[in-house]
Amino acid sequence: MENRLAWYRRGMRDGIPIALGYFAVAFTLGIAAKNAGFTPVQAMVASLTNNASAGEYAAFSLVAAGASYWEVAVMTLVANARYLLMSCALSQKFAPGTPLIHRLVVGYDVTDEIFGICTARPGYLNPFYPYGAMSVAIPGWALGTLLGGVMGNILPARLVSALSVGLYGMFLAIIIPPARKDRVIAGLVAVSFAASFVISYLPALAAVSSGVKTIVLTVALSLAAAVLFPVGPERGGEQA
Repeated sequence: MENRLAWYRRGMRDGIPIALGYFAVAFTLGIAAKNAGFTPVQAMVASLTNNASAGEYAAFSLVAAGASYWEVAVMTLVANARYLLMSCALSQKFAPGTPLIHRLVVGYDVTDEIFGICTARPGYLNPFYPYGAMSVAIPGWALGTLLGGVMGNILPARLVSALSVGLYGMFLAIIIPPARKDRVIAGLVAVSFAASFVISYLPALAAVSSGVKTIVLTVALSLAAAVLFPVGPERGGEQA
């Protein structure tokens, strides 16, 4: 059993690219917060307590429109609903005896990217691995929001837009290695891309939030994959 410090350092190492991506993307979030009437410090605190881009964008947009607290709360819940599925899936990566407190703390920051690097690790997951990733990813997100609120409007719009591209490259770095090793995973990735593209342009679903669409696709594709390509009961890899 590796010690906690080793897992924590490994999480920090894998979390550095995430932090850099968050820092770039959060610039535009800081601009949205400023336009909604938030100070840079208030925007930074919002990012520290709600590390979710879609949820924060939705909240800032509603605040700018003069929405009520209830409307902001409901919209944030819907926009972040996909994290419920991610948390359920990630909970299966922990050893059966993992204390509840660790599960709760990790659940605080189950983002798309941290979920990706955690599920990509073989075997059971030591909670200090996501702790390490969180310790660099959260400050990167909050600092990016702060600086976006301070100087985002000064930067050229094209530069701000270009900064956000780095996060998509990070997603590719997460999914490409396992897809190259397993044809089933590669096929599922391709199908998920195509389905996501199609569902985003269906007129009948135009009023449905991106979070709900993500949940529907995730459940449907995961169920189909489990039925068509079941995984054996054995679990290889290192144990936490």
